[in-house]
Amino acid sequence: MVSELYDVIHRRRDVRGQFTGAAIPAEVLARVLDAAHAAPSVGLTQPWDFIVVRDRPLREAFHQHVHREREVFAATLDAEAAERFARIKIDGVLESTLSVVVTYDPDRGSPAVLGRHAIADAGLYSVCLAIQNLWLAATAEQLGVGWVSFYREEFLRELLAIPAGIRPVAWLCLGPVTHLEAVPDLERHGWRRRRPLDEAVHADRWTPR
Repeated sequence: MVSELYDVIHRRRDVRGQFTGAAIPAEVLARVLDAAHAAPSVGLTQPWDFIVVRDRPLREAFHQHVHREREVFAATLDAEAAERFARIKIDGVLESTLSVVVTYDPDRGSPAVLGRHAIADAGLYSVCLAIQNLWLAATAEQLGVGWVSFYREEFLRELLAIPAGIRPVAWLCLGPVTHLEAVPDLERHGWRRRRPLDEAVHADRWTPR
């Protein structure tokens, strides 16, 4: 069981091009969302909500926005980086079965959120824990997840009628996949390489590298 957990952690990928579009059984989707909802949260506020997006026109509108933002980012790159970036697929919005948008409500549990008085972002960190739970559960269920980050929060808030004050934190593409790549996309395409663990671990105090 322990080895299976580590296997899921290391098999997890940010999926872009391997979605099949096949259906997700209702009970599987329920288990994945339940795993996300089981995440720990500061002051037990559970500041997340999950918007399951199946509507094709909504997904097409978001996809168009994402690719406009891709162009904005590409324009900031030098020629070499732009050439590498051109090879990278940034989303599976239309290919995936559905999407899950995870939001953050900073007012949930207010005014006295136990554990947040000194770290204002603790609630946001809690939402990220829910996202990670969802991702690992989906991987265990043989599903792929792709986090799309090329969007403006205001656009997504208006598109999905998200109330003012609630932040959309992640648009996650979700669905069955042909396979999960052995090497993450950004490494395969030469964008960045993973740091060795010993470069990230410090003893007692920060150690200059």
